[in-house]
Amino acid sequence: MTIKLGVPSKGRLMEKTFDWFGARGISLSRTGSDREYAAKVEGIEGVELVLLSAGEIPRELKAGRIHLGVTGTDLVQEKLGLWEQQVETMAELGFGRADLIIAVPQCWVDVNLLEDLDAAAAAFRAKHGFRLRIATKFHRLVREFLRDHGVADYQLVDSQGATEGTIKNLTAEAVADITSTGDTLRANHLKILSDSTILKSQATLFRSRNAKLEQKQKETLNALIKQLELDR
Repeated sequence: MTIKLGVPSKGRLMEKTFDWFGARGISLSRTGSDREYAAKVEGIEGVELVLLSAGEIPRELKAGRIHLGVTGTDLVQEKLGLWEQQVETMAELGFGRADLIIAVPQCWVDVNLLEDLDAAAAAFRAKHGFRLRIATKFHRLVREFLRDHGVADYQLVDSQGATEGTIKNLTAEAVADITSTGDTLRANHLKILSDSTILKSQATLFRSRNAKLEQKQKETLNALIKQLELDR
């Protein structure tokens, strides 16, 4: 019986995750082409590497099909209701940093705070007869945040592509999206509301609370925690 470790299957997140484990004496690597998902672990016994998309990892952790997984805080909190009951945070890895924020057109000179957005949303509905649209991939997090800050008269519209382009395409009036530098937002003539940081996300190692562990797996997990020098 092995401990299954889920890691992003491509890109910078995969590379940085491999580097993070490698710096702690555990080598993770792909053993096939980019189209294959075969992988291996060296430096510790009893750990199996599973390559998945970052978005799949929260689901697999919740289902208990993997014991550990590396993915963004934003994806776990968005995809898993009552997420702290589903997973445990083992370590923040210090890369993949990004903020989930709300942005509006730069030409909205009087809208700089959430309370301004609330007023603008009410005026928009009175004028146009429908609610101001906010494009986002993060419906759960955005809805809870706006509810807690008293913003009403809006509707969320789903965006799984280039969220920043929805305003130019006239499918939304504002966006709620992940940003690391703000460059893409500025390039699309958008500005971040100064009090609208919903979540500061980064790549994080999570443990499933739903994956069952046999005694041998518990021993492997404890050995892994010790080797990674996690503060448990």
